[in-house]
Amino acid sequence: MENFEQRQHGERAILVNVSVQLLDDLDAEEFRLLAQSAGAEILEHVSVQRQKPDPKFFIGSGKVEEIAELVRALDAELVIFDHSLSPAQERNLEKVLKCRVIDRTGLILDIFALRARTHEGKLQVELAQLKHLSTRLIRGFTGNLEQQKGGIGLRGPGESQLETDRRLIRVRITQLKDKLIKVQQTRLQGRAARQKAAIPTISLVGYTNAGKSTLFNILAKSDVYAADQLFATLDPTLRRLEWDGIGTVVLADTVGFVRNLQHDLVESFKATLEETLEATLLLHVVDSSSPNMPEQIEAVESVLKEIGADAPILHVYNKIDLSGDTAKITYKAPELPDRVYLSAHSGQGLDLLSQAVQQCLMGQLQQFDLVLKPAYGKLRTQLYTLNVIQSEHYDDEGDLHLSVCIAPHKLEQLIKQAHLPLDEIVGAKSFLFHRVLEEFESKQE
Repeated sequence: MENFEQRQHGERAILVNVSVQLLDDLDAEEFRLLAQSAGAEILEHVSVQRQKPDPKFFIGSGKVEEIAELVRALDAELVIFDHSLSPAQERNLEKVLKCRVIDRTGLILDIFALRARTHEGKLQVELAQLKHLSTRLIRGFTGNLEQQKGGIGLRGPGESQLETDRRLIRVRITQLKDKLIKVQQTRLQGRAARQKAAIPTISLVGYTNAGKSTLFNILAKSDVYAADQLFATLDPTLRRLEWDGIGTVVLADTVGFVRNLQHDLVESFKATLEETLEATLLLHVVDSSSPNMPEQIEAVESVLKEIGADAPILHVYNKIDLSGDTAKITYKAPELPDRVYLSAHSGQGLDLLSQAVQQCLMGQLQQFDLVLKPAYGKLRTQLYTLNVIQSEHYDDEGDLHLSVCIAPHKLEQLIKQAHLPLDEIVGAKSFLFHRVLEEFESKQE
């Protein structure tokens, strides 16, 4: 077996895109972007048509010989396939091509390894890499596993190198799972504190490069790394902020999804995606300018279903500056927003996003003309904090007249928090009467 050195950043690569009738066809342009994101220098892009995968090479032997000629002519170091290959298929291809071969999963893992910055992110990447590597130990470059992973354990007496590597991987996987459980426990404590304080969590999800981090930075006034590339950010990021009309919320940015993401990868990153599982509201950010938008939406919904996320979803169609759409809200029910069209880059429609999020979290917004006595300044301060006051003026008796746009139950909550009698606030009386009447009618039913 050839002893191929472990791949370095910036290798000369040939891409092989295979269209198989029995499998989902993948986007060739996305494949190219994935390879570029991993730092590959793309020498050639080969397209192959197949009715079904070949058990030995995944592609036909004639096409394998053609790629082998390209490898020799272009002095390629790496061949990347845009499908998952079995360990046997990778080994068979390497024997003929005389260079390293990786599949789509290996490519995505490499990008994850490049982008992981936090302790948790690095743990998750290493766990996913080891799970993937455990089925490919026979390959030549795995003989130096201890150097790759920083010297995990010692070799046992009488063990072959392969047996030693397998044992080391099992031990390390167990260690990583234990560490991630501790990370999960810490996260649970923080989440429990937020739930006790009734602080809603809004989680951004979406296909990679849909613009989640750009939108996150605008909403949270943050500086999370955002770039026009796949998997620009990998680690989960949480920010507490004051959202107009809602108050304190926790905004979470998560790793982007991608089509044909293997189950093992989803499992490895479940700790990252827990904020999605426990979110009060999901903002599914969609690249409205992408020609593959329907497939990308389906891929995200598939992962959300796999991890068991069942929170309400508001679809945010981003990049309308590129798609030509207009900023708007569409509804699937009279009081329930379904889609918001905006551009995080230009700022178009961001005010509509605030309105839609308020409606999703708090119900239909209503206009209230309130009259507050001079002693009720605390309620005015709270309303100003939420930025729901549209106009105000004082009358001759010193009472404050406010015009506010807010969800009824949020107004009731604020009045109670200020320890004020509802029936003494002019403008809230009619709301209180209707709410009590609705509660009475529902009990009668």
